[in-house]
Amino acid sequence: MTRSRGRSRGVTIIDVAKHAGVSPMTVSRVINGDPGVRDEVRARVGEIISALNYTPNLTARSLVTSREIRIGVIYSNPSAAFMSDLLAGVFEEASARAAQLILLKGENGKPPSREAIQGLIDSRVAGMILAPPLGESEVVGQILRAAKLPVAVVGGAARGAICVGIDNRRAAYDMTRHLIALGHRRLGFILGNPDQSASAERLAGFRAAVDEEGDLDVQIVQGDYSYASGLVAGEALLAGAHPPTAIFASNDDMAAAVVSVAHRRHLDVPADLTVTGFDDSTAATTLWPPLTTIRQPVRALAAAALQLLIQDIRAGPVADDDARATILDHQLIERESTATPRSNPLPHPVRTMP
Repeated sequence: MTRSRGRSRGVTIIDVAKHAGVSPMTVSRVINGDPGVRDEVRARVGEIISALNYTPNLTARSLVTSREIRIGVIYSNPSAAFMSDLLAGVFEEASARAAQLILLKGENGKPPSREAIQGLIDSRVAGMILAPPLGESEVVGQILRAAKLPVAVVGGAARGAICVGIDNRRAAYDMTRHLIALGHRRLGFILGNPDQSASAERLAGFRAAVDEEGDLDVQIVQGDYSYASGLVAGEALLAGAHPPTAIFASNDDMAAAVVSVAHRRHLDVPADLTVTGFDDSTAATTLWPPLTTIRQPVRALAAAALQLLIQDIRAGPVADDDARATILDHQLIERESTATPRSNPLPHPVRTMP
């Protein structure tokens, strides 16, 4: 179990974006004099740049003008917090590696149209980064394989692609063991998007920890990683005669929704209900109480994906059709949403849902 710690570093474009309340891409547009930025936004970003003494990476910017690599990023994720971290990580790495990013967004977890993806390919991108869940979309995969483009997938697995992620099974196992060690015997688990391999891996880790312990009351409900699905799942788990004393949601957005449901039901978190999440996104630290969660280093994953993709582009075509996996470490971050249960009676008979 690891608690978060600060580290010393220089001011980055991400810091400027956070203080100005805009995206890193907007800060870049201001720095580069893009006329498409509103005057009030340009002025606010300029003030923050001055206040933080931010100096753009001029070396990287000069490299971009001399030998630019164009990378497409396709994304469509219902978690705004996750996508903010992912885009920030890939943008920061692109700034340091002479890469220009071209973004293409789908809606509601669905891929963009074939025409839109083909248009991005035709814009002469040298490679593509896919954010979850699109890394495992067969439609997107077919189009990109036909184009013979190098592809990097964040948080998923795809044939012939660079795949960067964490050990989701082990991470979920670690969190479930943590809840059991606190004394919880009635556990709720909220599944993620059923179309993503990470969801199945997290469920497998949860089940492995539960099976080791035995004699637990377990309830499993479906979600899709969105806040809205977390509200529905939270209501389903807390409406029964013997609700869980601890709920582990497969991401922070759904965990935040469960906290909201608990408050609406006049339950104290964590005295009446322990809630944990997954990702350690901004959602984990902006609600009350802050979430105990699994830290998935989303920014580092995105940066590693871009770094490996550029290496592939410069090295030339790779004949290997298998996924090439890079696994980064996860951490269990303990905050204020977890506690020992008030009481520990088990309803009888023990109920385990599939």
